[in-house]
Amino acid sequence: MGTMLQESLRAPVTKIITPLCRGLLRIGISANMVTAIGAFATILTALLTFPNGRFFLGTLLIVLFVLFDLLDGTLARLSEKGSSSWGALLDSTLDRLTDAIMLGAVFWYLSSTDDALAPIPLLAAIFGFLVSYVKARAQSLGIACDGGFAERTERIIILLLTTGFAGLGVPYVMTIGLWFLMAASAFTVLQRLAIVYKSAE
Repeated sequence: MGTMLQESLRAPVTKIITPLCRGLLRIGISANMVTAIGAFATILTALLTFPNGRFFLGTLLIVLFVLFDLLDGTLARLSEKGSSSWGALLDSTLDRLTDAIMLGAVFWYLSSTDDALAPIPLLAAIFGFLVSYVKARAQSLGIACDGGFAERTERIIILLLTTGFAGLGVPYVMTIGLWFLMAASAFTVLQRLAIVYKSAE
């Protein structure tokens, strides 16, 4: 599902942002710089807004910063150096960190309000890490492990829809959204384990 969504959006989005990326390269802005700036801004925003219950403001700002993910890949392709192993590792590492901080900030808020829902974002974070781990471990064994119901793109969309609508005061959306995120992440782990099992057999 994630691969299909990303592929369907990639061509029109790339066409729009390519002129911007060329301009950034001309002034010396690299893909790795954009990756780091976007991640730092997302982390700072999550820590300054979500624990205080300012979910709508935080979501709006994070959506803007998440768009940096659209720029770094195009910047890497357009640059003379092209994509690099270091850039790929940096991007993947910062993705994991921002995911953990966003869910941790939601956990922080729920814990401070003594909400019984507090463990759910932590479980969602654990399963989210496992989705990535299973793929990485499978690839190290020479097994392709792409796809699944909730790749990172879907998980981010679910989380930001949840926090955004919660910030607007929509009842029960935090409970429904976080439980769905956790369940979707756990299901994706099982899907990827099944992919590896079938390939290994």
